[in-house]
Amino acid sequence: MTRLPILMYHNVSSKEELSSGLTIAVQKLENQFRYLVENEFTSFHLSELDNLTAIPQKSVVITFDDVTVNQLDYAVPLLVKYNLKATFFIPFSYIGKADLWNEGKEPIMSLQQLRQLDSRVELGFHSFDHKKYAEMSESEINEDFEKCNQIIEQNGLKVYNALAYPYGNYPKKEPKKTQFKSVLKHNNVKMGLRIGNKVNKFPFKNPYEIMRIDVKGEDSMLKFKLKLRFGKLNLF
Repeated sequence: MTRLPILMYHNVSSKEELSSGLTIAVQKLENQFRYLVENEFTSFHLSELDNLTAIPQKSVVITFDDVTVNQLDYAVPLLVKYNLKATFFIPFSYIGKADLWNEGKEPIMSLQQLRQLDSRVELGFHSFDHKKYAEMSESEINEDFEKCNQIIEQNGLKVYNALAYPYGNYPKKEPKKTQFKSVLKHNNVKMGLRIGNKVNKFPFKNPYEIMRIDVKGEDSMLKFKLKLRFGKLNLF
């Protein structure tokens, strides 16, 4: 089995002083992408992993949640510049609006912008309403998927059946945990991504509990390198 870190990003800003929490400065992001390329990491779309049983020793998956316009403005050009692949997760109810589950300050990409994304960007699911799955009933989750798929079909979007859980939240106790996984299978979800802050082993042992590493805006380059290698350490 091969180590596979999956990096999780959110907002990107042109202002260094705003690089904190879920927002990373574009210069920091570029430094991280440059490091991946200079150290010969191979980036993958999640869909590519579907048909693989082995990957290079230095492999990485880059993910962005929420498809904010700032990702289009700053992250996508860097993906193109460094020829890296990434998966962007869509909260479908908010397309063309703003991150209203949060403070509503960040515009979300429009349907046209999503359709015109560079091929280095793959799209995935981030639910319809950006609610916590652990607080939703089975019927509510199924309805959530139905609404997502309706938008996909009506607007010709190409979306891979990988799901990033909003807030990294999903039912962790039985019997809801098993029921939740049954709902995911029913809706043809192939991969479910939590947070976990650990490095995965590939092939994945549990495709519905794939872990991501939360890259914070305040992280130094050293901390980024350590997270990439070990995940989140207690000293952080």
